[in-house]
Amino acid sequence: MFVVKRSSHNPLLVPYHEHHFESLAVFNMSVVRHGKNYVGFYRAMSHPDPLENPQSRSVIGKTESRDGIHFEKRIPFIEPKEEWEKYGCEDPRATFFEGNYYIFYTALGGYPFGKDNVKSAVAVSKDLKKVVSRHLCTPFNSKAMTLFPERIHGKIVFLLTVDPDTDHSRITVGYADRIDELWSEDFWQKWYAEIDIHVLDLKRTQYDHLEIGAPPLKTKDGWLLIYSYIQTYFPNPERAEPTFGTEAVLLELGNPHTIIGRTKGSLLSPEELYERRGAVSEIVFPSGAIIDKDILHIYYGGADNVICRASVTLVNLIKTMQLSTPDRDPFVRPPYNPIITPIPSHGWESLATFNPAAISIKGKTYIFYRAMSQDNTSTIGLAVSSDNLTIEERLSAPIYVPREDFEMKKKENGNSGCEDPRVMLIKDRIYMCYTAYDGVNVPRVAVTSIDLKDFLKRNFVWAKPAIITPDGVDDKDACILEEKIKGKWLIFHRIGLDICADYVDSLDFEKEKVDKCIAVLGPRTGMWDSNKVGISSPPIKTKYGWLLFYHGVSKRHNTYRIGAVLLDLKDPTLVLSRSTDPVFEPTEDYEKVGIVNNVVFPCGAVVKKNKIYIYYGGADKVVGVAQCSLADIVDPLVRGAKLG
Repeated sequence: MFVVKRSSHNPLLVPYHEHHFESLAVFNMSVVRHGKNYVGFYRAMSHPDPLENPQSRSVIGKTESRDGIHFEKRIPFIEPKEEWEKYGCEDPRATFFEGNYYIFYTALGGYPFGKDNVKSAVAVSKDLKKVVSRHLCTPFNSKAMTLFPERIHGKIVFLLTVDPDTDHSRITVGYADRIDELWSEDFWQKWYAEIDIHVLDLKRTQYDHLEIGAPPLKTKDGWLLIYSYIQTYFPNPERAEPTFGTEAVLLELGNPHTIIGRTKGSLLSPEELYERRGAVSEIVFPSGAIIDKDILHIYYGGADNVICRASVTLVNLIKTMQLSTPDRDPFVRPPYNPIITPIPSHGWESLATFNPAAISIKGKTYIFYRAMSQDNTSTIGLAVSSDNLTIEERLSAPIYVPREDFEMKKKENGNSGCEDPRVMLIKDRIYMCYTAYDGVNVPRVAVTSIDLKDFLKRNFVWAKPAIITPDGVDDKDACILEEKIKGKWLIFHRIGLDICADYVDSLDFEKEKVDKCIAVLGPRTGMWDSNKVGISSPPIKTKYGWLLFYHGVSKRHNTYRIGAVLLDLKDPTLVLSRSTDPVFEPTEDYEKVGIVNNVVFPCGAVVKKNKIYIYYGGADKVVGVAQCSLADIVDPLVRGAKLG
C-alpha cells in the first residue's frame, strides 16, 4: 500500500507572459541535481506567431531551485538550430553520465508533424551553462529517449519509445559500447532491424499507448522507471475515451530488460483543475523524478500547460510493486475462507449470505450479515466469533426482517428488504444503518437501534426504523460516527457516485434527517476507483485520524476493490491521506465468481491487539474475513499525509 500526494505548491511553474519563449505553456520537466541545486529542463511554448507555420514552436527551457519546489532563473537553453529540429525541441530527459550531462529531447524536423519527421536528439553539456554539442540520434520515428546513469556490465544502456506516432508504439531497452554510437546511423539501422528483441512488454491491451517518462533511477531493489500509460489511446471496441495515467516499473539491476515489479495501475491521473483544463485537457504526463532520502518526487506536466510535482514514500511504493512479494496486499485471508455461506435448508438465507457489518462487545465479535432468500428478499442474520476468524455460533433465524412499507417487496422476485448493514455501539445502544429497498422506489437509508442489554440477551426488540435520506434520492452506504464532533453527530452516506456527510443534532431519527451532501470522497479518473465509491465499515479512531475503508468500482472492469483514507480527527469531512492503490481486491474464486462477479464488499471491521479484521461479502454470495496489522494501513497513510 502506498500514497501518492500532490505538492501543495502545484503548479510549480506556469507560463510567464513576459518571456516570449514560454508565454503560452510550460510542461514536461526533467530534473537533475547539480551541486546543491536542482536544475530543471522543460518544454516551453511561445504564443503563436502569425508569420510562422506552425505558429507556435517549442524550445527547451532551463530553471534552477534550491529545494526542488521553487524554481527561478528561467531561460531558453536548447532552441531549434539544425534542420532536423527547425520546427521545435520538445520533452527533455536529462542524465549525468561519465562527466557530462546528456539532455535527450524530441526533435521536430518537418510540418505537419508525423512519423517521418519526429525523432530523438541529444544535447551535451559539461556544466549546464551551455551546450557543447548536439546530435540527431535516431533516423526513425522515436521519442522520450533517456540514458541510465551508469554502465551495466560495461555497456551503455538507454531507453527509447519507438514508433510513437503509429499504432505499434513500444518502449525499448538498448545497449551501446560507446556514447557516440547513439548518434550513428549505422548503429541504429542494425539495432532497429532487431527491434522485437529490444521491447519492454508493458502493455495490457493492444489499444493502450506507452511512453517513457522520467530517466530511470537506481534503488537497492532495482531500476525504477516512471512512465506514461494511456488507456484506450487507439480505437477500441468499447469506444472508450483515452485516459492518461502515470505508472511505474521496477527493472533488474543487472539486466534492465527483466521486469521484477510494477504498479497495478495509475499512480496519478487527471484530478485537479490544472490537470483537467489547459492547452490539452485531461493530461498528466511524467517527465522527471528525483529520490530525496526515502521520498520519490515525480515531476509531471498538467494539461500540457503547467509543471507539477507529486511525491510518494519509496519503500511503500517498491514493496507494493515487487512481483516476488507474495503479500503485495496487506490483508491476509485464512485458508478456510469463506466463513459464512448460504444454508439451503434455511429459506431466508438459502440464496446468499454477504456484506457483513461487525462490532466487538466484551471480547466477542458479532457479525451482522445480509441474507437473501430465493425470492431475493434481504434480511439480517447474526454470527458470533471469539477469535475474530472462526464462527462459533450462528443463529438459525434472522435477527432483523423487513417490516415497514418502504422495505416490503412491491415487485415479484425483485430485490427488496434490508440490505448492507453498518453497526455502531454508541453509549449503551447499538445503532444499525441499512439500505431499505422495496424493489420499485430508489434505495434509501434507514436507521434502527436496540438496547445493548436486550441484544446480549438475544431479545431482538429493535426500534421502529426511520428513513433518514430524502425522498427520490438514491442514497445508501451509511453509518454514524461513534462520537460527537463539535457537539453534533456526523453521518456518512453515498449519493450517486460519491461519499457524502452531514451533521445532525441528535440520534432521534424520527426528527433528524440528512439534508446535505458534504463532499468527502469521489471517484478518480483512470484509477481502480474510477466509477464510484462508498464507505465500507464505520471509521476507526486512531491517534493520527479516523481510518475509513471504502469500496471503489473501476469504470472499465466493474471490479469492486477496497481503499483506505485517513480523515481529520477534528473535522472528519476532511481527507488527510488516501491510498493510491487498493488495499484489498478480489483474488479468490469465491470473490471472483458468484451472484455478482469480482466483488469484495466489507461493511464491518474490528481492531484487536493492533490487528484489523475486515468482514466482507465475496461476489455477493458468501462472507469472508481478512486480517492485517493496523500499522500496515495507518503508517503509509500517515506518511502520505506529511507529503506534499
